[in-house]
Amino acid sequence: MRVVVVHPDLLGTYGDGGNGLILARRLQWRGFAVELVEAMSGTPVPASGDVYCLGGGEDAAQHRAAAELAQGSPLGKALDNGAAVLAVCAGFQVLGHRYPSADGQVRDGLGLIDIETLKGTGRRPVGELVVTPSAGLGLPQLSGYENHGGLTSLGPGAAPLGRVEAGIGNGGGDGSEGAVVGRVIGTYMHGPVLSRNPALADVILASVVGALEPLDDSDAESLRAERLATVGVTRSAGRSRWTDRLTSRR
Repeated sequence: MRVVVVHPDLLGTYGDGGNGLILARRLQWRGFAVELVEAMSGTPVPASGDVYCLGGGEDAAQHRAAAELAQGSPLGKALDNGAAVLAVCAGFQVLGHRYPSADGQVRDGLGLIDIETLKGTGRRPVGELVVTPSAGLGLPQLSGYENHGGLTSLGPGAAPLGRVEAGIGNGGGDGSEGAVVGRVIGTYMHGPVLSRNPALADVILASVVGALEPLDDSDAESLRAERLATVGVTRSAGRSRWTDRLTSRR
């Protein structure tokens, strides 16, 4: 298995580069041989990966990453080959049709998922973000940290990752957060998101390798419960639901 962290030197705010490490470790703990690749900016992004991670970044870094990723469309080729993608914040935005830049322009994204992002005009979403995932994912409540100035709307080809319980999320007025399009999951949750939500990591991995044996995530669950408690959101009882879902996909 090959896990590729895309441009961690540009798209790595709030520890987002750690998502790739978490995916690699969870594969290794289950006996998979794993190569963790950090594809720095200015170097080719391999199209032969199994899972790709993109993180957040400032406007200039986001634009540079988008321009490089448009050359040869390595992510598009990887998706055609059956790879999965986790994209956070700036990385989430550039996968869509359009995203805003610091100079007020709206730039073309990679067009890999049916979303578009415009610059927000109200209060900047900053703080803890709690999301109840869409029912079909079988996940417990998700916890993360958001800090972004964009408002993301989903087209008919994208479904929301979930519904916001605390925070802003996509900010389009419908209470949605993130997007799910095939094997692509986009979100505004930093944290890094997979350290707070190991169930989400396993859903991403299972979409590529199939059924996974459960792991002991008691430490991560304690962290997630503590983060949910800080915003007064009751912990979901969904842990057994996502575990059952993974073990039943044989």
